[in-house]
Amino acid sequence: MFVRDPCGIVCIIVTYVAVFYADYVVIRWIILHTMQDSLWGPFHVVIFNTVILLLMMSHLKAVCSDPGVVPLPQTRMDFSDIHTGSSSVGDDCDETDDWTVCTRCETYRPPRAHHCRICKRCIRRMDHHCPWINNCVGERNQKYFIQFLVYVGLLALYAIILVTISWILDCPECSNDVTVKQSRILHCVILVLESTLFGMFVIAILVDQFQAILCDETAVERVQGNHHFNHNKTTPHTLTLLSQVCGKSHPGLWLFPCHNPPRYSYRRDAHLIDHQV
Repeated sequence: MFVRDPCGIVCIIVTYVAVFYADYVVIRWIILHTMQDSLWGPFHVVIFNTVILLLMMSHLKAVCSDPGVVPLPQTRMDFSDIHTGSSSVGDDCDETDDWTVCTRCETYRPPRAHHCRICKRCIRRMDHHCPWINNCVGERNQKYFIQFLVYVGLLALYAIILVTISWILDCPECSNDVTVKQSRILHCVILVLESTLFGMFVIAILVDQFQAILCDETAVERVQGNHHFNHNKTTPHTLTLLSQVCGKSHPGLWLFPCHNPPRYSYRRDAHLIDHQV
């Protein structure tokens, strides 16, 4: 699923430019200058680029994965009566039990699904539309979005640590050429500023994401004040709430951008929607 949103496309380009620039500075101006005769050089190259690979995989998964689009019915529905009274309907929907009617998609949608004005579709358990992945963060791709944030934070921290080590440790092999020193200082300062800004940004979003998961409440529900009703009237365990997003695999595998088993069936949704017609 790829949304043709100019803001989202620009954000994706900025993301990869920033990542590749960080890789260039770390390898060209830090490792090759300060660790060229040490085994730490190849070690940091492998680890740093492994984090970049995982970051790119999780980001592409978040960008291209279906966030949980509610399927449209096979037969056309008549919602003319709802359109005429749309002024009294909140959030473009009319509630009937746990299911709602979206007057934009003109279809029934399951509980906790919301309409995205950018994607122009209803998304199951929609948290928000994120321009950095040019996609909605929903039931099926929230895991990849969180992984992307974690790897961006790790990469930013790793870059700052490498810059700090390169300036603290004595480097007799470093070039004494003034132009080279100035270029290295400039690139390192830019990298630290970039890493700090991106690091602080993703930490803030990560805190918000985990708070939403542990409270079992999406950002859309929090803004609208539509608190999710727990039919069991019990507070699920933390691991249970996290497994709802990260899948039923072992917690040690949650950071790997592997397949996340869906918690629902598209065929079941389509059958229920057609049954409502």
